[in-house]
Amino acid sequence: MKLGIMQPYFFPYIGYWQLINLVDKYVIYDDVNYIKGGWINRNKILINGEATFLNLYLSLASPNKKINEIEIDSGIRNQKNLKRIVMTYKKAPYYEETYPLLEELLTSKETNLAKLNGKIIKEISSYLSMNTEFVYSSEIEKNGHLKGQEKLLDICKRLGASDYYNAIGGKALYDQESFRSEGIRLHFLKTKEIRYKQFDSDFVPNLSIIDLLMFNGREGTKELLKCYTLEE
Repeated sequence: MKLGIMQPYFFPYIGYWQLINLVDKYVIYDDVNYIKGGWINRNKILINGEATFLNLYLSLASPNKKINEIEIDSGIRNQKNLKRIVMTYKKAPYYEETYPLLEELLTSKETNLAKLNGKIIKEISSYLSMNTEFVYSSEIEKNGHLKGQEKLLDICKRLGASDYYNAIGGKALYDQESFRSEGIRLHFLKTKEIRYKQFDSDFVPNLSIIDLLMFNGREGTKELLKCYTLEE
């Protein structure tokens, strides 16, 4: 069984979806500490030709809390996110196709950060015709005293993984021999260079899946999911 494990990012970049599409089961890693300034509650979209943060505002967020312990701010700031997307992408070629999905997700009544991001991840995965099974790490019985690589290995073993896939950045964190000794093959996914037309401006890479869907549509984005290589 092919397994992937990642924190629940907010409308993440294409490499995140490539990983989901590659594995049989995907663990939404929600019972680890929230990291301020990461990708849990923000991502970048294209505004006036520049990469600009789209932020999900939180209530009493702290690095001392787990991701699944954090609530979303119910104030007016989050209600403006959909308006920013409309203003930015209303002339994009796949706006009419993509907008209903984003409207559903950004007007969700879900107040828990992990659950909202989980909903976004699951709904977009379904929209892109992925058949991956999802599970929250907080729902898995495991050794709560383990950290880092050992915690991931524990999850892999409990779920019966034969292969564990991680984004290429994990090469500096995870050791092949440690996984091999547990009978698990370790792989790293590296996204190839991806370029597409964004209005008439210079191409801005590494933006949210929102940008890819607006300019490539569902079918075009599904093709871009294939643009990666695997390393050991």
